[in-house]
Amino acid sequence: MEQHEKNKKALVGIILTITAMIIGLIITSYMDPHASSHKVFGVTYMTMNNPFYEVINNEIEKVVNQSGDHLMTLDPALNVEKQNQQIYSFINQHVDGIFVNPIDSQKIKPALQAAKKANIPVIVVDAPVLDKELVNCTIVSDNYDAGVQCANDMMNRMDKANIILLKHSTVQSAKDRIDGFLDTIASKPQYHIVNEGECEGQLEIAMPMMEKMILKTSQVDVVMALNDPSALGALAALEAQNRDDVIVYGIDGTPDLKSLILQSHTVAGTVAQSPISLGRIAVEQMYQVINGKEVTSEIKIPVVLINKDNISQYDETGWQ
Repeated sequence: MEQHEKNKKALVGIILTITAMIIGLIITSYMDPHASSHKVFGVTYMTMNNPFYEVINNEIEKVVNQSGDHLMTLDPALNVEKQNQQIYSFINQHVDGIFVNPIDSQKIKPALQAAKKANIPVIVVDAPVLDKELVNCTIVSDNYDAGVQCANDMMNRMDKANIILLKHSTVQSAKDRIDGFLDTIASKPQYHIVNEGECEGQLEIAMPMMEKMILKTSQVDVVMALNDPSALGALAALEAQNRDDVIVYGIDGTPDLKSLILQSHTVAGTVAQSPISLGRIAVEQMYQVINGKEVTSEIKIPVVLINKDNISQYDETGWQ
């Protein structure tokens, strides 16, 4: 009887030991994605306070998950130094690839140099970097043409206009949009820039900024906003000031702004990007790179102005 109890206790001890080992392996695997042969990727966006980047991230994550791999998503909240630190962290974790949506096209250079030195491929999404030789591929919308399309539509509507610009000049994609707009009206002095401000593409910054600019520059006909969140901020400010005589252009093609095109004559239109395409193409290019295949250094996705004339062709509740 005594020997039976000893055998029973020994068996229980063995079971507990094996159970502990299994739990340890599970925890280790969960904490360290590299514990298996699956790939691990990191992505850092300029901000996740924008549904546009959520859509891009969802597309990337969908493909990564389907491949049995792992994606780490970080938000530097428009802090350049923090974004660089996030890239260094990815490098230290020996990720297989990094996706970057740069806050500053130039200041991100040291982190990109470190990634290149570590032989970690980098795919840039939505906004290009200054030093393109440091990355494997850049996927962007035709941002310059987005500005051109807004300017052409405005000139078709108006013989002359006083214009306010809402900008984010440290981000190359946003700068390209404003440059496209300005270059198109450059030889036409009847279209005059009367005020401008750096709103970082954020609604909560654009709204109070726009309110101040309206008070300072009351003679305004058009607001050219770098993206839809800043356009929505401008619209809110105009509504608060009872200014229904000003039209606003955005760029993104968000459901929020598309839904207002038929409801408000203040919304001139939005140039639609395709965050779905941006995310899908970015992750496709990453897998091409890590599988040793050649990729194009830059892929530019066409854009289209959505206004009252063609809104019926688009889903107002979804993204392109």
